[in-house]
Amino acid sequence: MTPLTAAETYLQDFHQRQVGVTSAAFAHLPASSPAGTWASSYHVLTSLAPAVDAPLSVLDLACGDGHLLGLLAARRQPQLQLLGIDMSQAELAAARATLPASVRLLQGRGQTLDVPSASVDYLVSHMALMLMDDIEQVVREMRRVLRPGGQFAAIVGRTFLLGEVNDVFMRVFKPIASDALPPLRFGDRRTGSEAGWRELLAGAFADVAFDDIDVRWSPTPGELWTALTDTYDIDRLHDGARQRLREAFLDAAAHLQDSDGTIATGWGLRLVCARAA
Repeated sequence: MTPLTAAETYLQDFHQRQVGVTSAAFAHLPASSPAGTWASSYHVLTSLAPAVDAPLSVLDLACGDGHLLGLLAARRQPQLQLLGIDMSQAELAAARATLPASVRLLQGRGQTLDVPSASVDYLVSHMALMLMDDIEQVVREMRRVLRPGGQFAAIVGRTFLLGEVNDVFMRVFKPIASDALPPLRFGDRRTGSEAGWRELLAGAFADVAFDDIDVRWSPTPGELWTALTDTYDIDRLHDGARQRLREAFLDAAAHLQDSDGTIATGWGLRLVCARAA
């Protein structure tokens, strides 16, 4: 087995400690774009897999605790075959505890999928591909396992926080991070832009399309800070730096509170869709 990179080692440790953190952050928040509205960003992806009586195979790459697979399993399509792959054994254990036995779960990396070639109709992924090392190899593996004409759809990060609070946070975070955050690169910069995705998918995929997804949320400053502590960079800060950041951020963001004490913000995501050429 290929040794884990430094970023993969950290991510595996994080998800051992924080099982289900991604679904906890996104599953309860509605998502919207100019194209429509959904109950959550997970529902954006499930809406793309057709509810049909014919055989259909869906692979959830980096499935985490299986929330997306659970939404698909709840359809009770008799010929729907579901497969989830994740690097974290702890996340897979959580998925196994809640999903039907018919859902197949495998531990693995996106760079080497233990899946037969041309065996998948739909490949989906939620908030994971932008973290993966050697994304070009991941794209090759995605194309290998998809049938010709099979569909790929992923939710990835677009911006951090929505609204003015993003600028406020970055102003206080950057000087603290420059002193206290050990260097660690997550993923490939190209996954952060439409142009980058077009480059990555060129040749192997066709009909590449995008949609900007906003996950809007109005937390209190304290609720927002609690959510931020479950993000990778803040998790990696030592306790003293994290406390300095908390105090600086809450002070800097105080003027953004509405009359009810909340801050209008949320998460900026991007939907990437393509067809296996």
